[in-house]
Amino acid sequence: MGELTSLTLEKLKTLIEINGRINSNYSDVKALLVYILESAMRLVECESSSLLLVNKEDGTLRFVVALGPKGAEAKNIIVEKNSIAGWVVENNKHVIVNNVGLDPRFSDTVQNKTGYVTKTMIAIPMRVKGQCIGVIELINKSGSRGFCNSDLEILNLLASQAGIAYLNADSYRSAKDNFSVLQNNIVSGSDYHPFVAKSPVVLDLLHVIDEVAKANTTILITGESGVGKELFAEQIHLRSNRVGKPFLRVNCAALSSALLESELFGHVKGAFTDAVSDRKGRFEAAEGGTLFLDEIGELPLELQSKLLRVLQNHTFERVGSNETISVDVRIIAATNRNLEKMVSEGSFRSDLYYRLNVMPLNVPPLRERKEDVLPLAKFFLAEFANETKKNFESFSAAAEKALLEYYWPGNIRELENSIERACVLGKPPLIQTEDLRINSNASSVQKNKTQDSFEEIADEIANPADGDRTLKTALNKFKTAYIKKILDSTSWNQTEAGKILGIQRTYVSRLLNELKIR
Repeated sequence: MGELTSLTLEKLKTLIEINGRINSNYSDVKALLVYILESAMRLVECESSSLLLVNKEDGTLRFVVALGPKGAEAKNIIVEKNSIAGWVVENNKHVIVNNVGLDPRFSDTVQNKTGYVTKTMIAIPMRVKGQCIGVIELINKSGSRGFCNSDLEILNLLASQAGIAYLNADSYRSAKDNFSVLQNNIVSGSDYHPFVAKSPVVLDLLHVIDEVAKANTTILITGESGVGKELFAEQIHLRSNRVGKPFLRVNCAALSSALLESELFGHVKGAFTDAVSDRKGRFEAAEGGTLFLDEIGELPLELQSKLLRVLQNHTFERVGSNETISVDVRIIAATNRNLEKMVSEGSFRSDLYYRLNVMPLNVPPLRERKEDVLPLAKFFLAEFANETKKNFESFSAAAEKALLEYYWPGNIRELENSIERACVLGKPPLIQTEDLRINSNASSVQKNKTQDSFEEIADEIANPADGDRTLKTALNKFKTAYIKKILDSTSWNQTEAGKILGIQRTYVSRLLNELKIR
């Protein structure tokens, strides 16, 4: 007890209460840290407090919590290394400063921006496994008093517990994320894929899916190859009232026209050479449930009219039969092709397109939802570490940076293949950058390509064959190229393109006519 001789019984009782609260509440890291600082202010009787965490990349500190008269204003300010807090991190030691203005380590950045004058301060390292991950600052002790060693004793104990609590809370949050994935897998069953998502754009898309899943509307999912369109189709089914019924998948690009017709609609005995018995097609097998038609853009023209009839009347005949069969099946189609362009070229029926495109959903590429990269990478790491029987714990900091900076032209499929390859080639406990076998300079290369593209467009516009170099003509040429690019990214869905361009769909149609975009 010698360490606590200077502590009053009341303060010791408060510390025990804080300790109990810290180690029993892991669900909300932010709320936990606020509670720690509020308790610290109560213990030492001061005006303000803050918790700053260290940015590992450049050593600067950012406010995670800031309490007091100017706390809200201080939260967005970056604290440089050449400050009292920076000194605490660098030396992993506490400091008491009772005349802050005269201390050579003092940086007045926060004071100048908020107008709040710091007179006295005690700054304590928050450690995890001995390493300083942040700094707890208590500012301006009440009654114009200075901080003392008794304050330091109790706050050192509190900071130690706070570091452990932060680590526990962070581990809890990570475990909870993993459990959510596991829980989704269990609920979905072995026939469905786990769904891993953290980015706002995908979470917003799931909210849309929650609404459209309730209806029996036909849905067309568009997006680049490898973005996970099938997983979104599964989520629509799992969130619908058809969840207890079959969810069947058909890849329209995998079979010839004759085989695909039999696969979808079934056949009767003798319909063709190998038809030795009657066979139900996928439409009949999916009765009451959902049929997912992947690569719908590859559906042969001769089958498009038959599919249109099912969508309109819910009826069809098996191959070789005149008997009409009625079905109750929801259709979800997916493609990475530009169906509107295919319609204009005559390779896809316009009436079928409009029937399929009742409710379009566009899945963004992985490069536009960077928040999903690391959760997906860690999910694949756990899967392939188990398969390769290697005890990988995580990725190195450099590997994580490379994963986030890479352009991922092949989207989630490429990410999955990269992690599998890294597990085969790498050595535990951490996946290193070289194990990933990806071009970490891809982002800068892509930026250079983009810049080159702009310069090429500018050169082309500035030196036209017809000699027309007016600004109006140049702007129209750029508009044409840009609008075409946006339409390509949305599979020529004018409504989605309008949202990206920030204009109404009717104005998109008007621009298409004015600029003669086809």
